[in-house]
Amino acid sequence: MSENQNLLAEQRRALILDEVRRRGGVRVNELTRRLGVSDMTVRRDLDTLARQGMLEKVHGGAVPVVEASTHEPGFEAKSGLEPTAKEDIARAAAGLVAPGAAVALSGGTTTYALAQHLLEVPDLTVVTNSLRVADVFHAAQRSSGQRQGAATVVLTGGVRTPSDSLVGPVADQAIATLHFDLLFLGVHGISVEAGLSTPNLAEAETNRRLVHSARRVVVVADHTKWGTVGLSSFATLEQVDTLVTDGGLAAEARAEMSEHLRVVVADEPSQDDADL
Repeated sequence: MSENQNLLAEQRRALILDEVRRRGGVRVNELTRRLGVSDMTVRRDLDTLARQGMLEKVHGGAVPVVEASTHEPGFEAKSGLEPTAKEDIARAAAGLVAPGAAVALSGGTTTYALAQHLLEVPDLTVVTNSLRVADVFHAAQRSSGQRQGAATVVLTGGVRTPSDSLVGPVADQAIATLHFDLLFLGVHGISVEAGLSTPNLAEAETNRRLVHSARRVVVVADHTKWGTVGLSSFATLEQVDTLVTDGGLAAEARAEMSEHLRVVVADEPSQDDADL
């Protein structure tokens, strides 16, 4: 069987993950027929996804990983997952920000990618509880000096989580006194039933404060977050204005989400290109 050159490795793996989650498991021979690639290519894809913790290999195929709702991967572990999708999402999300806006960025690897694109937007005030996000702006200032139009960055205090976010009463009190034009939220999981969720109880409360202080809420999340539910929900879909995601999100999921909020798929034309 000839290899299907039209699908990049990341696209194949996104399709495999969608199939595993939708059906509860897949067999290698089914994937070779559907994707038009060799048995060896499918097995390599499954090996890669298993190493990333995205699925579990079994004899002849793969099944979903049953992950504890309290498991919280560290920042470095999450950084290696879906890097292309996160970059695409970050670029699209940055296009929603007007010069001079007051924006808040929660912790997460996708908001970290977004921060690097926001360096080009002048006169921002950036509030964040992410040490990684704050360091993006501080590093830019150290390398280029205090240039005109550089962002003003406010870093909340708090207790550090495995994802390098600051949470707890100190962070919550600081956020409660502020008001943002836009909040960009990274999430552990998103679903119709549970809304936005995280495995960290303190982070859930800090995220609730962020949502309450924002005029507009934008979730930045790749397709792998769909259907994942953490220990604590901190917002319903009705509290979110926009989801910026990638093309790996299945059509059925897009349709479900679109009933509750605006869905922007990175690198795909939008019917509504107006600013938020």
